[in-house]
Amino acid sequence: MNGLRLALRQVAFENRSMRRNPAASFFTLVFPLIFLVVFTTVFGNRELVVEGGFTTTMATYYVGSIAAYSIINACYTNVAMNVAFALELGQLKRLRGTPLPTWSLLVGKVLHAVLVGFLLVIIVVLFGWLFYDVDVPTRTLPAAIVALAVGAAAFAAIGLAVASMVPNADAAPAVVNGVILPLTFVSDLFFPMEAAPAWLSSFANLFPLRHLALAVRTAFNPFEVGTGFEPMHLAVVAAWGVAAAIFAARYFRWEPKR
Repeated sequence: MNGLRLALRQVAFENRSMRRNPAASFFTLVFPLIFLVVFTTVFGNRELVVEGGFTTTMATYYVGSIAAYSIINACYTNVAMNVAFALELGQLKRLRGTPLPTWSLLVGKVLHAVLVGFLLVIIVVLFGWLFYDVDVPTRTLPAAIVALAVGAAAFAAIGLAVASMVPNADAAPAVVNGVILPLTFVSDLFFPMEAAPAWLSSFANLFPLRHLALAVRTAFNPFEVGTGFEPMHLAVVAAWGVAAAIFAARYFRWEPKR
């Protein structure tokens, strides 16, 4: 059996494990919707002027942002936590001694995370369309898919890189969330950065979250007159993904630290 087929079987195994944990599955799927409902309730679904002078709604703005966050949460947080716990429990060490190729194991985990991320995006978009009259970006849909795919690959690689630095399972939640949560609130993901200090915007531009948020939100903008592609932002996200993949390949370990 070739490595790709084994990777696909690993995807099926990850999916079966997820379905056998109904509580985790439920909150994984509902968590992005909670963000959308809370933000539109607290800040209201008021009108918002976007680039070009067009008027849209806060819900439309948030759907693009939460779509980007869904990819980050599924492909970074879940991958990093899953791998860190599997490493600490010795599962990776035992699996490495089986006929399953190591790359098939990691590819299977990453592919499953990507599928979950895209499922979350679909759920968020449909929920916004049904309950908040959000326009689905049909014309710029290719740009949205490409942006989400690039983000998924990059943040999965970042998740593996961070997992390789986690000292133990107890530290995993603090390390994984400590890396991502502060950047989430300064990267124009949930809150517009127009009024932010210049140094904070410059700091956020160094990291891939802001660039992914802007690329996805452009593709989700119902008034976008172009194709919706943001090649410069996507290039920054991809560069982070490549750097993280190189780091993970160099420092990833299969045995827990003593």
